[in-house]
Amino acid sequence: MSGPIAIVTDVEGTTSSVAFVRDVLFPFARKHLAEYVALHGQQSTVRQCLSDARTLAGEPGLDDVGTVALLHRWLHEDRKATPLKTLQGLIWAEGYARGELKGHVYADAARELRAWHGRGLRLYVYSSGSVAAQKLLFGYSIEGDLTPLLSGHFDTTTGPKQEAASYTKIAQALALSPGDILFLSDSVAELDAARQAGLRTACLDRGEVAVPQGHGHPTFPDFTSLGSFVRVS
Repeated sequence: MSGPIAIVTDVEGTTSSVAFVRDVLFPFARKHLAEYVALHGQQSTVRQCLSDARTLAGEPGLDDVGTVALLHRWLHEDRKATPLKTLQGLIWAEGYARGELKGHVYADAARELRAWHGRGLRLYVYSSGSVAAQKLLFGYSIEGDLTPLLSGHFDTTTGPKQEAASYTKIAQALALSPGDILFLSDSVAELDAARQAGLRTACLDRGEVAVPQGHGHPTFPDFTSLGSFVRVS
């Protein structure tokens, strides 16, 4: 079987450390959320996020203070809610611009992404983090600006990552047969959904999270070991 035409990769636990997201990005958003809404609450994007959060929670009468409390609760629960992810991205943008944040990308991931791009593979990101947050992480990464390597980004506006329909939408957006796309993730549920949609799959098990055994997806400890699989998969 010939290799894939496109690679779609997850971020957390795949290209980037779970610890960076959990111990750096999320606390930064929690620390600055109320302040950010107070300073930028009249901007249209922020107002839309607050409105969407109230609608999603079924509490249209919440004021801004109550909505910020709701968002804090979602942060604690690690809810994959689009308005929360959008606000997180806006807060992180300020942190990256001020030099307070640097995106973590594994050296092996950066090296292979550059190699794959050089071979003509089309590279995309699909993460529960917003497209804006993805671009910041890869644009301000410790491995340099990786955004020129990426042909596009997908987030929760495409659909939940554990539903096959989301991967069908991605294949349609890429104008490719699902079998020409390789999806990389550390989440078996996401890989199962991608495989159900017809995509090729590979599991990254970096030892950061417990990956169940016997899941049926080819498994690799890092991007370097993926090299031969990408060529012949």
